[in-house]
Amino acid sequence: MSTFAGRYATHVDERALRVAILGINYQPELIGIAPYTAGLAKALADRGHDVTVLTGYPHYPSWRHRPDSTRFRSEESVDLVRVRRFKHPVPRRFSWVGRAHMELAFGLQVSTARWGRPDVVIVVTPPLLSAAMAVLRARLTRRRPAVGVIVQDLYSRGIAETGATSGITALALRAVESMTLRLADGISVIHSGFRSDIAANLRVDPGRIRVIRNWTHIQEPNLPASKAFRAAHGWSHDEVVVLHAGNVGYKQGLENVVEAAALAQRTDQRIKFVLIGDGNQRRILERDAAGLTTLQFLESVSEEQFPAALGAADLLLVNERPGVAQMSVPSKLTSYFQAGKPVIAAVEPVGYTAGEINAAGGGVCIPPGRPDLLLAEALRIAGDRRLAREFGDRGRRYSREILQHGHSIDSYEQWIRSLVELRADR
Repeated sequence: MSTFAGRYATHVDERALRVAILGINYQPELIGIAPYTAGLAKALADRGHDVTVLTGYPHYPSWRHRPDSTRFRSEESVDLVRVRRFKHPVPRRFSWVGRAHMELAFGLQVSTARWGRPDVVIVVTPPLLSAAMAVLRARLTRRRPAVGVIVQDLYSRGIAETGATSGITALALRAVESMTLRLADGISVIHSGFRSDIAANLRVDPGRIRVIRNWTHIQEPNLPASKAFRAAHGWSHDEVVVLHAGNVGYKQGLENVVEAAALAQRTDQRIKFVLIGDGNQRRILERDAAGLTTLQFLESVSEEQFPAALGAADLLLVNERPGVAQMSVPSKLTSYFQAGKPVIAAVEPVGYTAGEINAAGGGVCIPPGRPDLLLAEALRIAGDRRLAREFGDRGRRYSREILQHGHSIDSYEQWIRSLVELRADR
């Protein structure tokens, strides 16, 4: 055992830690970042750590507060975790100004609240601006806790790839992201590509960056439940159902799916594209898809129904706007692979999404913004049962081997303990 490992085991391994986790997304939000932040908090609490979460009120992906989110602040205990919620505005349209307003308001609330005396503060980004404020607060605290940042999306790259803003603002955001990560004791990223990008473009020592994968957080679909879901929504057995689950936002570029559905209707194909979920682009897409019988919009389903919904489809769809490549890894992939269905991805070939699907062998990638290819490839895969089954089996095997909950939580706990040890040695 190395000198460091021996010291680590002696001083830290057996001690329960006081952990504060700061992030705007948390349960009961079912998609995006929330399931992973909540899953980490619950797992740490189950292992005996004292965990407090400072978060916002549920608003994603609908970008609306729930009717019962009326209090300015609240506190509750959920799964042995103290959950403190802070009210913040929510932008109704895709707008950088609205997003910045939300992040700054949440960041001001969190950075001026009492944190207690945590051994370690874990900050989740995005949102970047509130993460930056929280890291600064931690660094200015007299009793300085260890600070770790979990990077779920590369914020400044996302700004560039979606064209949300440019020029001086984009450069300023990159500087803020670089400063935030360099101020932390350690950084955890969900994909190895993020590690390379942060080291090369944000001037962070790669030795301070650890890759910890997100995990599959749904059960495998139950066949009878999936058949019942399919029947309840009127999808016939001879109809190809291509399902997209999750955020209906700008980054997803789902007008591509509307155009594919329109082409399917014009050519009289037995196929239906289904969008399950909500987001700031849904109303626009519904307007553009008026009159299409080959496209169906469904509200978000419950956590219990979600596996059945995925299992009811013939293919599961990832769609990204042209130009989006290395800002994120869609969280839906962990659920898609677990569902054991073939994945079709309309994404940039050099992006992290394409790399993940190719690594899993769980489906095919086509160029984004090509509705003709989306339709043709969906029909081709659905028409080849052996190939579809092979894709599904590969995806599920990748889920079991690479995206295991226990392995990710073990890695997070080890990382958090190493941050505390590092701070204690300074």
